[in-house]
Amino acid sequence: MKISPSVLSADFTRLEKELKDIGDAGADYVHVDVMDGHFVPNISIGPFVVEAIKRATSIPLDVHLMIDAPERFVAEFAKAGSSVITVHAEATRHLHRTVQAIKELGVKAGVSINPATPVSSLEDIIEEVDLVLIMSVNPGFSGQGFIKSSLKKIARARRMIEETGRPIELEVDGGVKVENIRQIALAGADVFVSGSGIFGTKDYGKTISLMREEINAAGVKA
Repeated sequence: MKISPSVLSADFTRLEKELKDIGDAGADYVHVDVMDGHFVPNISIGPFVVEAIKRATSIPLDVHLMIDAPERFVAEFAKAGSSVITVHAEATRHLHRTVQAIKELGVKAGVSINPATPVSSLEDIIEEVDLVLIMSVNPGFSGQGFIKSSLKKIARARRMIEETGRPIELEVDGGVKVENIRQIALAGADVFVSGSGIFGTKDYGKTISLMREEINAAGVKA
């Protein structure tokens, strides 16, 4: 079970301190949302900022490309220090080729689907990926509420992963907080992205500890 704080919700005026604090709090990944203003209605950061984040922390970088035609940029983000690069199934015409390109760069490859995209869209790619990311909000803005129907999608994705027999991580991103993380764990997730649910609290260590307690209460070792 891994906790992946979403760095876009951090205070960028003191980003190095924020990264140190989530490291001290026990974060397993740093989730980095990259947005282009086309695939999603917002613009965030590029490879240079990812490289700066990499220099400031030893926590593995979980880089989520919410951009059109991500195959154009995977090499740059791999070079910047990504440990995982996740692309959207909806954003590339040649998903298999893009996943293979990421893996050839020595980086774990993930595939994400939006709330309106069925889990069945992963059937022909799941054997190739290292991570599946279920969006539990519509991507592009932080602070949105968790879409409850996502729990069924998480459960379906978990069954699909188990059928492969491969150690694929199942990540959930959007509206994840202490109050609902137990339900999300019960549905089958094992990587939990949280932005304002962590950075919007006063004590990151206490928040992440409470999240792990909730996961443990679900009968899943965190």
